[in-house]
Formats: sequence, C-alpha cells, structure tokens
Amino acid sequence: MAEAYDGGPVAALRRIGFLLERGREDTFKVKAFRNAAAAILPLSEDEVRARVDDGTLTKLPGVGASSAKVIAAAVRGEVPERLAGLEEEHGGPLTEGGHALRERLRGDLHSHSDWSDGGSPIEEMAFTAMELGHDYQVLTDHSPRLRIANGLSVERLRKQLGVVDAVNQHLSSGGAGDFTLLKGIEVDILDDGSLDQTDEMLDQLDLRVASVHSKLAMDAPDMTKRMVAAVRNPRVNVLGHCTGRLVTGGRGTRKQSQFDAKAVFSACVEGDTAVEINSRPERRDPPTALLELARDLGCLFSIDSDAHAPGQLDFLWYGAERAEAAGIDPDRIVNTWPKDRLLEWASNH
Repeated sequence: MAEAYDGGPVAALRRIGFLLERGREDTFKVKAFRNAAAAILPLSEDEVRARVDDGTLTKLPGVGASSAKVIAAAVRGEVPERLAGLEEEHGGPLTEGGHALRERLRGDLHSHSDWSDGGSPIEEMAFTAMELGHDYQVLTDHSPRLRIANGLSVERLRKQLGVVDAVNQHLSSGGAGDFTLLKGIEVDILDDGSLDQTDEMLDQLDLRVASVHSKLAMDAPDMTKRMVAAVRNPRVNVLGHCTGRLVTGGRGTRKQSQFDAKAVFSACVEGDTAVEINSRPERRDPPTALLELARDLGCLFSIDSDAHAPGQLDFLWYGAERAEAAGIDPDRIVNTWPKDRLLEWASNH
C-alpha cells in the first residue's frame, strides 16, 4: 500500500525541484518539474483531478510524462515515487559537520532571482527561504556592469525594491510570521575600487555585498588597492567570494585572484565589513588558509549560499561546515544575529 501524502501536487512538484537543485542535478530536470508546477497552479483541485482521471494532464503545456505521474500520485493522496526517491537521496544533511552552526543561521545575505542571473522568481526564493526556517533573506541581484548576468540598472533596481515591498506585504498578510525579504545588491567592485551603482540607490538598500567579477587576474598590488578601497567604503557590508576562484563544476576551474590578503582583511576589520564564506561547492571561497587568516585578524563573517535557485539556498550547510572546522566563534558570523541587530550593523557603516 502506498504511503499517504497530503501535500498536494504543486507542493510535490516544488519539493522535487528543490531536492534536485539541492543535490546539484541537471538544470533541465529541475525546469521540467517547476514548469509543471506553474502549469497546474492556476487550476482548481477539481480540474486537476478531472485531468488525472481522463488522462489529459500531458495536454497541458509544461506537463510531461514524469511530472504527470507525480501529479496523479499526489492527487490520489500517495507519495509520488520520484519524490520518495529524491527524499532518500538528497533530503538528509548535506555535510557531516557544521550541524550546530547551521541551526544558528537565521538567514542568508547573498541570493539571486530571475531579475539577474538566477533561475526563479523573487517570490519563489522568498517562499523557499521561509520554508527553510530563515528569519530573513537578502535579495542581492547583480549591478549593471555585469551584463552577462543581466545586472540591474538604477531603473530596474528601483522597480525591484517595489516588488520586494509587495512580496513582504503578501507574506505578512498570509501569516508568514516574522520572515522578511531584505533589499540588497551584489554590487561589482570596479577597477579602481569604486562601486557599480549610484550612492542614492545603495542608500535605499538594507545590505550590500561587494564582489570582484572582472579582471580577476589583475596584478596583486592593483587588486589589493581595488579591494581595500571597496571594503573601506562605508556602504559595503560584505566582501563577496574574495578570490573569485572556481574549484569544480560545469564552468570549469579558475585560479584565485592574487592580493595582499592581510591588507584586505585588516581593512575589513577597520571598516567593520564581513568576509563572506561562500557556500557554493564550486567556489569554497575563501580558501582555508585565507579563511584562517581572516579569523586570526578578527574579521566578521557571513555564511552565504550565493543561491541562483531555490534548492541552492540550503548550500549554507557547506559554509557552516567550513566555519565550524575553522573554529570561528558563531557570534562573529553576522547571519547568526537577529534581524534587528543585523540591520543596525548594516546601517551603521
């Protein structure tokens, strides 16, 4: 007898997409189930059931044979076979260590939506963060110079801030508790250390992550000056993926940028700027030696997912394991802080 399931077909499809992303499966598999969820979301329960009964689910654009099986099982109140298999394969802890620290993380300061180079709408990212138990999530789409990632101009960022307000209003009216989607940006650090967005727009944000995305092979002295200037900027809260390296993954590998890490991290301490522990498995940035140097110099840290899809929001496991292994005091990790303390720190820069 099949195990009972009361989550509904949309929930089953969303959970499958989440688990596939969490397990770093191929994007095309994820899209198939997310597209199916979008296809049946506007339909009433009776209409979905009728299509299950008469075998016409696959006539809906976006619903294929595999997703139709999931929908049919969920409508019958059974756990879909695909969902059960993925729960077993990808549903448990992602790491052996870092569990206690992962529990203490109240949110995530670095995430992307389909407004730049993410794959899902803002509201889907927010819903998933809320489902993970986060108190807050910072939306940090890219700034305009990063055209390959569809970076946000002043006009588009201003429009996005209105969407964030609407999402928060919808969540609060729907009984989402204390969860808040915070306004942020991953702003490019330009060649001279200035920031790729106007001061006026940066001042309207709750939190700002600054990252180098161009000329990663710049000479060490120039890169050092560039990064020191950025982290001393009072509007910068977090230094994102500081070396820019890639150690694995579909984009190949990339050597880490060269700079005087002691000078950069000392400037972070002086400016009260957190060093990001980027949790993406292909980044593992900063490398362990630099992570330990930043620890010893007294830096604050932020453990971030750098998620570009909902399931990647749970990559925080990887960063928590690294931070715990490095012996970093949890109170030096700013996203263990309550929202009010985090926002006070971010606004005092």
